[in-house]
Amino acid sequence: MKQKVRKESEVFSNLEKLCASPGYAHIIAFFCFRDNNIKYSDEISKDIILQQYSPERLIRTEISTLIGLACKNSFNTEIPSPETFQRYIDETETLLKEIHQSMMQPTMVSFDDQKTFDNEFNPFKKGLSLREPIFYSGETAYPFQYKNLSIKKYQKDNDWFINNKGYSVQQAISVVSAIAKFQNDKLTNLMRSFPEKDPKEWDFLSAFIFTIEDIATEAKIDNTIAKAVIESFIIPTEIKKYNFSALDDFNPTNAYPIIPLENSEYLLFQYYSLVEALYETPFFWFTDDSSYLDSAMEHRGEFTESFSAERLKLVFGEDKVFTNINIVDSRKTIAGEIDVLVVFANRAIIVQAKSKKLTIEARKGNDNCLQSDFKKAIQNAYDQGYSCANLLENKEYKLVDSEGNELKLLRDYKEIYLFCVLSEHYPALSFQAHQFLKYKKTDKIMPPFVMDVFSLDVMTEMLQSPLYFLSYVNRRTQYDDKIISNKELTILSYHLKTNLYIDNEFMMITDDMCAELDVAMLTRRNNAPGLDTPKGILTRYQGTLFGQIVRDIEELADSHIIDLGFMLLSLDGETIDNINKGIKKIIDMTRKDGKHHDITLGIYDRNTGVTIHCNNDSLPVARSRLACHCNQRKYSLKAKTWFGICIEPEHMRIRFGLALNYDWEQSDEMDEVVKNLPKPQDLNFIKSVTSDTKIRPKKKIGRNEKCPCGSGKKYKKCCL
Repeated sequence: MKQKVRKESEVFSNLEKLCASPGYAHIIAFFCFRDNNIKYSDEISKDIILQQYSPERLIRTEISTLIGLACKNSFNTEIPSPETFQRYIDETETLLKEIHQSMMQPTMVSFDDQKTFDNEFNPFKKGLSLREPIFYSGETAYPFQYKNLSIKKYQKDNDWFINNKGYSVQQAISVVSAIAKFQNDKLTNLMRSFPEKDPKEWDFLSAFIFTIEDIATEAKIDNTIAKAVIESFIIPTEIKKYNFSALDDFNPTNAYPIIPLENSEYLLFQYYSLVEALYETPFFWFTDDSSYLDSAMEHRGEFTESFSAERLKLVFGEDKVFTNINIVDSRKTIAGEIDVLVVFANRAIIVQAKSKKLTIEARKGNDNCLQSDFKKAIQNAYDQGYSCANLLENKEYKLVDSEGNELKLLRDYKEIYLFCVLSEHYPALSFQAHQFLKYKKTDKIMPPFVMDVFSLDVMTEMLQSPLYFLSYVNRRTQYDDKIISNKELTILSYHLKTNLYIDNEFMMITDDMCAELDVAMLTRRNNAPGLDTPKGILTRYQGTLFGQIVRDIEELADSHIIDLGFMLLSLDGETIDNINKGIKKIIDMTRKDGKHHDITLGIYDRNTGVTIHCNNDSLPVARSRLACHCNQRKYSLKAKTWFGICIEPEHMRIRFGLALNYDWEQSDEMDEVVKNLPKPQDLNFIKSVTSDTKIRPKKKIGRNEKCPCGSGKKYKKCCL
């Protein structure tokens, strides 16, 4: 018999009563210890991080709910008996699972079998259906990002902090960092003490308690400064006046997570909540200061733009990134404003930055508020970016920077990407963008890429190469309607591991895909012991000829062959291995006999190919030979595009390249020229190569045929 799902309000009421139980603070401390801490000995590995994605673990928003409910009553810190302790744990987990089931009910009820094949039917556009993904969407930022970005976000507000709060932004960071170090040390000592104690004496709560003196000593800072910072984030004494009676009500312990105890002690259950509050709560302080609010809002917008530009410069260089660009007509009237513009060869990125949050009413599932918030935060940014993209190539308009200088840039782009970047955490951002964003796609203007500053930060950290970065952006935008994921980083992590490629099917990527990326970011930014680069596309071709060719194409930044770089990065691992073998072979041959050698590779499913020459001929001779060869190859395969590069054998670097891009037309003259031209090597079946090798392709395996590896699965579900 199917179990009846209780109303969410009824279950929430039961949970509130449980959280008011004597000694319940110890239960919250246990959950924080169990579910919020990464426990390792010598090195953080993927397997250790995967434990953080266990479905048995409580997520931070669930624990925050327990804290908020417990704080509505006075704290009793007496440790419950082992039997009571376990009963509280079991009841809490049961009630939280019930709440999750009840939140999913509106979506389940809205499914209509009669409308399954109706393209207009989408239950996820309803506010009540979005409550669940918003609450359970997971974290979009790492704790160290909140902390480090707070310095940049509030650097122009530093005087306000000193005059109104009694400490600088840097001092606030120092105190918050000291709390993390102090609590980590206590938690480590707690774990080490377990073998020597009876489980009845295990006191998880004590590890989360500290004094002003503890933190001041740890931070090497004056007590008055430490106290001022800590008390800025103390939970309000009037918490009971807040109507926290549902999951999506305002929970004051999220904005003010430090709990004052007796004997001048303080309690912080979740360090993540503190760094998030450090990043977001000052907004409320500025709101209360009407004389400063306008300046604060101006600084907030400037931060999003400047940070986006700073991170993109890390990838493309100072000379490729421009900020605050006005698009003006002949009468000097501003027709469009670009927050950040990136130009690399024949590609452009337009960044439109916004500083908007998801309101409480929207989190509650109010359709109008959800739509309104989304329009202000994302749709408006996209509409502005799209308008600017249309004007970018119109040479009747000038591009003028904030100093009034005209930018003399390439104004003919093959692809223009639109980034909508938010400065704040926006729950289920990718999911909401998929449901609500209305956009247009042209031959040049690609679908929008919606992200927050935290995702952009990680993307530019891991893809510090223009070609690798743009190659990912190209596929991420092209596949937007085929990917389902809770957060942006899971998609990036999948790409780093396997080179993102989707055929005609939908793909759902679960959060645990992020494990290796988590390790890399913790290693790079938090000095954790672990691998700083996920195994995959960034490691597989280091030190190979293929990797060198990609770097050469990138350094040349030549519009003629930049597409070759994108095409190469889109190939699968076996194909790239074969390219490496082929290039090495012709280089070895030229080194040995001093003669010209080449390899031609046809990529039939993409209507393109590449010819690679290796020689020491003079540039005029080499260019003429390559152009002639590419024209013949392109014609013989009836290809739309064809690429050619010439490699010098000594240093194995690209001398020059070319690209042919025009529609194929029959020609009697060309038919005669190419009639004896040998077929090019099949890219997927190269095993060894010489300049005159002819490779006969193996029988092509159908997507729905059984995989030749013997797994019994279809080829498309296995080795393909």
